[in-house]
Amino acid sequence: MMERYEIETFLTLAEELHFSRTAERLHVSPGRVSQTIKALERRIGGALFERSSRRVALTPVGRRLRDDLLPAYRQIQRAVTDATAAYEGISGVLRVGFTAPWSGDLVLRAADVFSSRHPRCAVELQLATYNAAISALREEDVDLVIAELPVEESGITVGPVLFCERRALVVPAAHSLATRETVSLEDFAALPLVTATGVSQVWREAFFPRRTPQGRRIEHGPSAVDWEGVLALVGAGKGATVATVRAEQYHGRPDVAYVPFDDAPPVEYAPMWRDAGASAALPALLRTLMELAPRSAGRP
Repeated sequence: MMERYEIETFLTLAEELHFSRTAERLHVSPGRVSQTIKALERRIGGALFERSSRRVALTPVGRRLRDDLLPAYRQIQRAVTDATAAYEGISGVLRVGFTAPWSGDLVLRAADVFSSRHPRCAVELQLATYNAAISALREEDVDLVIAELPVEESGITVGPVLFCERRALVVPAAHSLATRETVSLEDFAALPLVTATGVSQVWREAFFPRRTPQGRRIEHGPSAVDWEGVLALVGAGKGATVATVRAEQYHGRPDVAYVPFDDAPPVEYAPMWRDAGASAALPALLRTLMELAPRSAGRP
């Protein structure tokens, strides 16, 4: 029979594949991790990990043990979390803002799971533009926002990345770039860039650069306060803009084309909340979001 600390040590090492990082996560010494694994291997009768000076890897038996243990371990963790939350008295309303429909899809799924665990606490959703969502968070109109990074706002905590989306250049349907399978960051210089108003300087630089990687000047054209306005300008041939590939599923128009970048970093989405005055229910909702968030890039 495995003890809880043995299960936690084995599963953490199976994830990290590094004794020192495992020790840091468990707040023990690397020697303690090694001793625990060796004792477990002696009891099982064989190696669970292959070790060398360069790498740590699971053996076939180790992989099977991890796959068998992990679902049950996560279920136990959820049960303990739910029991703890019951005594925390999670109730009231959590207001969640989001800037993109695909973020809203994740929030909806999380809200359903969260409400089943905490029936006395409701989740209200609010779609907003990036600048409006950040303002709503600062002004305490929402408790949590799921938005695109980067964000550098005083008094706001940014959580871990929930998911990523492939970046695209949105061009007029009649432009020659619209027929391409992919574009590069150098193609920013091909036509003016339609921008969004009211965004932070760091966000503007990340999405609407002034120079290509090779130093070519990127002309900035007209701007609009919301996404439909930006798309209208692009469709009218006033320039191009930046979005995600997934945006075409929600905002497809006959007068624009979404062309994936082949060399741009993905767009990252993360939760953010105020440093002060956070609701007691917020950590529980964040755990649910992380639990349901997709696990690979270019998603959900």
